[in-house]
Amino acid sequence: MKPAVFQYVAPRTREEALEAVRRFGSDGKILAGGQSLVPLMAMRLARPATIIDLNRIPDLAYIRAARGGLSIGAMTRQRTAEMHRLVIERLPLLAEALRLVGHAQIRTRGTIGGSLAHADPSAELPAVAAVLGGRFVVASTRGERIVDVSQFFTGYLTTALQPHEILVEVQLPAPPAGAGWAFQEISRRHGDFAIAGVAALVRLDGDRRCTEARLAFTGVGPGPVRASDAEAYLAGKRLGNATVDEAGRIAQAALDPDSDIHASAAYRKHVAGVLAARALRQAAERAKSQG
Repeated sequence: MKPAVFQYVAPRTREEALEAVRRFGSDGKILAGGQSLVPLMAMRLARPATIIDLNRIPDLAYIRAARGGLSIGAMTRQRTAEMHRLVIERLPLLAEALRLVGHAQIRTRGTIGGSLAHADPSAELPAVAAVLGGRFVVASTRGERIVDVSQFFTGYLTTALQPHEILVEVQLPAPPAGAGWAFQEISRRHGDFAIAGVAALVRLDGDRRCTEARLAFTGVGPGPVRASDAEAYLAGKRLGNATVDEAGRIAQAALDPDSDIHASAAYRKHVAGVLAARALRQAAERAKSQG
């Protein structure tokens, strides 16, 4: 199929883009990498009256060191971030997750901000942002506001972005010193969206006891899902096999995924618990190697 007729606007500055978003409001749709929007338009599942293309705005694509973490422009290509020295050094969890996003060709066009603003519940980047405690810089003609990750994702394919706003930057703090990380997922085929996935961070003390654990799931809810009960259970414990398996069961018990054509709710729930235990083991091993 072909897209329905639409008006095309290609601003060349951030100010022009913000004015276009203000002018067209809910009739306009932002085009970033286009890896989600264009297929939806081709199938006429999305019929925006106006496309606002951000690809001609160079100052929305950057990766900068900021207070130990990174500030990433929303139009930064996923492949650029995946290969960037600062991402590999400061946010290895992000680099690891990006390698699982689609295929290299998709990551070459897809953008960091586009994936997060699209808010697909099976996408990897929302879970990474949840585990790292990310913040989102949102701009309009009225100015900027910062939205914490806990308030940004509001439902299936829905965020706190208003029709007159653009996501312009993602701020991702670096993990705590000495923390280990892991991203585990399972999909039907390489490059598919995950049936279930999990991002994990683990920090250990000198006695190899867990001082902090963070887990966020993808594919098992309307957005990224933090496993707060499992995180609390792990505090102060050594992460042996029995403890890690129990944390996986606790995380699994709190999940309430939906069934769809790809997997039943029961299967997603089971797989999520298994992946949580795997990710915790890998993150703990990496934490030990840094200790």
